[in-house]
Amino acid sequence: MRVAVFGSFYRGVAVLNELLFGPLRETLQVVGVATDDPSQSFVSASRRVWQYPHAEWEEEMMVDAARRQAVPVYRGRVKHQDFYQMFEDQWRPDLCITATFGQRIDERIFSYPSLGFYNLHPYDGGHWPSDYAGGNPFQMMIDDGRTDCCLALHHVDAGFDTGRIVAASERIAIPAGASVPDMHKITSPFAGLLVRRHLTQLLSAHSAARVEADARVD
Repeated sequence: MRVAVFGSFYRGVAVLNELLFGPLRETLQVVGVATDDPSQSFVSASRRVWQYPHAEWEEEMMVDAARRQAVPVYRGRVKHQDFYQMFEDQWRPDLCITATFGQRIDERIFSYPSLGFYNLHPYDGGHWPSDYAGGNPFQMMIDDGRTDCCLALHHVDAGFDTGRIVAASERIAIPAGASVPDMHKITSPFAGLLVRRHLTQLLSAHSAARVEADARVD
């Protein structure tokens, strides 16, 4: 399975590490990484995690993690002909995952992978779509005085965090006094495990469908 990751910061690295080094690594090929360059206006850094104090190396951690494993990295606009061409002609992903990414994904991109385009988004564990949609859900939860949250894995569609949810993490405590960057760090391991569980189910179902199709041919 060819997989592309659109992500940055701790959640992006957690998902990338899961795909590269986790138990499914032999069945997956990470074909590309699109990640944030917070210095660019199209990333909307002032409305996302980059608005909070962070180290310079944290802006580069996704790039470093990808390049150490010779995975191609893209940091420009994704709604651009250069990216479309690379995405469709070179990366050619079967599945994509977004994990802390500062650009909207348009239909040409999210409709391309045959096995789905998914996003990881914090929510309250209740109804979906979440009341905490948007680019800074942890701050909204902290402001509301929430003491726990979950991560949702959902399809990307033309809306803003509105696609059908396919899986959710366990509840995760929001410690008193925790900041938004703290919550990114605390929840990121859960993001990797959530992706692992869903891909395991997806691969199993895909394999069973192929066996059934082969049996019908025979």
